[in-house]
Amino acid sequence: MQQKTYYPKAAEIQRDWLLVDAEGKNLGRLATRIAHVLLGKHKPTFTPGVEMGDFVVVVNAQNVTVTGTKTESRLTSKTYYHHSGYPGGLKAISLRDQLATFPDRALREAVWGMLPHNRMGRAVLKRLKIYGGAEHRDGAQKLKALD
Repeated sequence: MQQKTYYPKAAEIQRDWLLVDAEGKNLGRLATRIAHVLLGKHKPTFTPGVEMGDFVVVVNAQNVTVTGTKTESRLTSKTYYHHSGYPGGLKAISLRDQLATFPDRALREAVWGMLPHNRMGRAVLKRLKIYGGAEHRDGAQKLKALD
């Protein structure tokens, strides 16, 4: 008798809402943990190519830390680029300024780098909610703390 491979159906996938406090956490280590949960790799029923991950709500993103031997120079030398699409439209911002003005973008960029760069990765990233301060708008969901 041939064994059939289990493939989860959309109705069988249980999505939880997890709350992460980024206060004092390392940017890279936090991003890997969030990407792991968004993809659903923490679940025993994980199947590659299936969106099984949970929703993740991150608060206090502006208080994330960056470590290394040259932490001060890392905050100024790490640069994020984006282009407006027009000639001469290349914009650059340092990590220090990014954390001060748009704290959610630095963490979102780090998590995106750890997700697959395809249709599934873009869909998974939509389940990530990042807030710079301590308050958030997702209180209606039953949030569980992510360890």
